[in-house]
Amino acid sequence: MGIAVGIVPCLSDNYSYLMRVPGTDRAVVVDASEAAPVRAALREHGLTLAAILATHHHEDHVGGNLELLKEFPNAQVFGFETDAGRLPGLTRGVKDGERFALEGLEVKAMHIPGHTLGAVAYLVDDAVFTGDTLFVAGCGRLFEGTPAQMYDSINTRLGGLADATRVYCGHEYTAKNLEFAAALEPSNQAVRDKSERVRALLARGEPTVPSTIGEERETNPFLRVEKPEILAKVAEDLSGDRSTASLFGAVRRAKDRFR
Repeated sequence: MGIAVGIVPCLSDNYSYLMRVPGTDRAVVVDASEAAPVRAALREHGLTLAAILATHHHEDHVGGNLELLKEFPNAQVFGFETDAGRLPGLTRGVKDGERFALEGLEVKAMHIPGHTLGAVAYLVDDAVFTGDTLFVAGCGRLFEGTPAQMYDSINTRLGGLADATRVYCGHEYTAKNLEFAAALEPSNQAVRDKSERVRALLARGEPTVPSTIGEERETNPFLRVEKPEILAKVAEDLSGDRSTASLFGAVRRAKDRFR
């Protein structure tokens, strides 16, 4: 059975996540976007903050680090090793593929550059925390990396995980992402079905996370860039280069223009 994950809404559309081994009072937080909601979730459950796992250095994912460290000065802050000096409060830089035990949880760090060069996902049991690299039905903008890096991070590294792996991402962007997916691949019934489920969740005020890697393979255009319908939609933007990196870049540019 997979670990239990608490979802903590932050800012306007960010998610932080709270994990612990049942029966313990020490928690691990993924992406402390802001301090107040994370602090409230910890107090609600009578927990002490033991560690923060940061997926990347952007302010809307690490803005609560230093304030939380004032209250919990013994907490560790993990991030990718190249984000030293960019990630507030970093106490331990992790390497790609590094495995470590944390408060009874077994964690694997996966370097997934593209959104930023130091982006890292954390695989914990059957859950993967992807930050702004892989969203539900979408992906993040390429602020620092290349299309080739982002294609590999999403399709090879994260896409290589088991279908049942739960995907916890950094933002509530799902509805808009599915609109784009439907525009690119209108015959995709899985996209239409998921759109209905997402509308129902949002109408009830519920988050659309988690997804699964299996669902993403069926509905996320960034894991489907070679599908004929998608290829046809972006063909004019390829300049004759139909490599996977070029296809991915064309789909990302189309998403940047999508309204």
